[in-house]
Amino acid sequence: MKQLPEDLSAEALLAYLPEGTCKVNVLGPHLRNACKDILGVEPVPGKDDTLLLQLCRNSLYTALPEVLFHQVDRFSNLPAQHQKERFAEEYEEQEKEKERARRFFMPVDLSILSLKVDVYQRVAEMTRYDWVLENMLADHLTDKQRKNRFISQLIHFLPSCKTIRGNKTLLTLMLRKVLVEEGLHIEVVEQRVDDQDAQPRYDDCVGGVLGEGFLGNEYEDTVVCYKIHYWPEGQCDEHMMALVDELEEMRSFVQDYFLSVEETLLFDVTYDDVPLRLSDDLAFNYLNYNANL
Repeated sequence: MKQLPEDLSAEALLAYLPEGTCKVNVLGPHLRNACKDILGVEPVPGKDDTLLLQLCRNSLYTALPEVLFHQVDRFSNLPAQHQKERFAEEYEEQEKEKERARRFFMPVDLSILSLKVDVYQRVAEMTRYDWVLENMLADHLTDKQRKNRFISQLIHFLPSCKTIRGNKTLLTLMLRKVLVEEGLHIEVVEQRVDDQDAQPRYDDCVGGVLGEGFLGNEYEDTVVCYKIHYWPEGQCDEHMMALVDELEEMRSFVQDYFLSVEETLLFDVTYDDVPLRLSDDLAFNYLNYNANL
């Protein structure tokens, strides 16, 4: 708390700290034009789990005319022979009036500050993601796609689609996070495949002879294969087919937004059988049979 940033606002700090762990004291604006919003943070005496924030804020007392609380000509008609003593007395009395006025308006000041903290939290929640860009990019999605449990999580990554596109690491992390939330495991396997270009290109820049520039239309390439492991309670039933349909919708969505036009995303959906476990009776009979042999 002693190394708070210079530009940290009281709303940001109060929104971060747990509710009920802070007390606020509004000290009014500083005499200088520029000063920190939070002048000091110190523990409340006798309460180690409570902090006292000294704020450089205008209270309702500061906003109202001074004549409502203090005598305007208090220091004008002081007797000359006792001017020093009377000035100290009047100054002390004025400070007491300030303290009483601040205490009187403190509930109102705290209510206003509480509203500002609520507004700060709502704005922070709304701007945590780029909702405007996200809604623009996902504007044409169908209701079926929006209800897809995988696509509904991928929508939040749409503002970063430019960064994810072409980056296999970020793409894998995104898919892994979405699938883990649904209890699925993804395995990344790199495979060497033989591909054939149906429309080979010729280089007609060298010598002007097409045959000299032809390098063939068969080549090897590395393909990243995503294997999704699924543990069904039974055999392939309607739940398995529903999962396959949802994954196909997700594959199409990822293909459109997060892959370049040269890339293709394919999922290999497989399920792992539960490991066999011999019962105690079966194991005993098996061991007893072998012992008799």
